[in-house]
Amino acid sequence: MCLAVFWWAKFRKRKGGIKVHTLYDVETQIPAFFHITEAAVHDSTAMKEIPYESGSYYIFDRAYNNFKMLHKIHQIEAYFVVRAKKNLQYKSIKWKRRLPKNVLSDVTIGLTGFYPKQYYSEALRLVRYWDEEQKREFVFLTNATHISALQVAELYKNRWQVELFFKWLKQHLKIKKFWGTTENAVRIQIYAAICTYCLVAIIQHDMQLDRSTYEVLQILSISLTDKTHLRDLFDKTKFQNDKERCGPNGPSLFNF
Repeated sequence: MCLAVFWWAKFRKRKGGIKVHTLYDVETQIPAFFHITEAAVHDSTAMKEIPYESGSYYIFDRAYNNFKMLHKIHQIEAYFVVRAKKNLQYKSIKWKRRLPKNVLSDVTIGLTGFYPKQYYSEALRLVRYWDEEQKREFVFLTNATHISALQVAELYKNRWQVELFFKWLKQHLKIKKFWGTTENAVRIQIYAAICTYCLVAIIQHDMQLDRSTYEVLQILSISLTDKTHLRDLFDKTKFQNDKERCGPNGPSLFNF
């Protein structure tokens, strides 16, 4: 975002930007919570805004190594998996043997860094995992001691769903460019896009449609003034991909 136009979106000297911190529910495939800030705001600061629930699993990227907030998740009896930073300071307490394939190590550790140790004094679990597809090693921190190391790695893989969600929004709901320049205008456009996605996903789920979210969106967008019942509308629409009917850049809810 051009800082001369979006003057409120502080990021760099000449460039502006915003962040949409999102809690994405993997089971329902919809965002359960999101928080919009300037791009200059660090990712971990948004952790305090998230409504955590006991018994749930929260998956974070490396930028969310906020041990004070991770300990709060632990205190409410919820679980987290977060990528460890390379400069993490810790001492090994207990090693697991007979590791499954691609699990390089599974260790119970204690943090030794000055502030991390104060914020999170309990033991943590550190899992090193080799991803054969990406040919790289991942290091995870978690308080979930009751699941296997492979399940820890599998939980983290689900974090990619939030990236796909944002990619979907940008491709199909036209939020690469903004109509207004004020902070309120940008927020409204993002809110509208996310609400639209949620409504489409709810229809797809509740009606148990054998169609992709994109197809459901396109069928609804070309039928906004149609009074046909939704079930009949989807039954009558025989084409499998709306691109065949509308071209590769078919109609969008945000194209006028």
